Amino acid sequence: MSTVIQQSVQARMVASAPRMETLPATLQYDPKDPFAVRMAFPAPATLENTEVSWEFSRELLAAGMDGPAGVGDVRVRPFGYDRTVLEFHAAEGIAMVHVRTAELRRFLERAQGMVPVGDEHRFLDLDRSLTDLLGGPC
Repeated sequence: MSTVIQQSVQARMVASAPRMETLPATLQYDPKDPFAVRMAFPAPATLENTEVSWEFSRELLAAGMDGPAGVGDVRVRPFGYDRTVLEFHAAEGIAMVHVRTAELRRFLERAQGMVPVGDEHRFLDLDRSLTDLLGGPC
């Protein structure tokens, strides 16, 4: 049985207005997908009024707390002493949120306690992944 780590965080939406709106968000890590983390925003926090979730690499999140990282749909960079900016790029536009770096570090420490960096391959179920890829029975 796999234990999934979930951690609630407060994200601040960066907008053109002087005041940044605080949004609830949830970080999630599942050892069944050991290279990835997920960040979900509840329906009331989104323009479409539907839950939105972004999946990106654990390595990107870790690297982005110390310096700019990412060139695709998700980009992460430090902001000041105690915040990290996560940028989510989509066809509709770019959403940028600030999260306390300490919260992100705590989340990553918990994930790395479960699956140490460099040991991710030990948690992959390659037979199941191939079966899913080829459309065969599990």
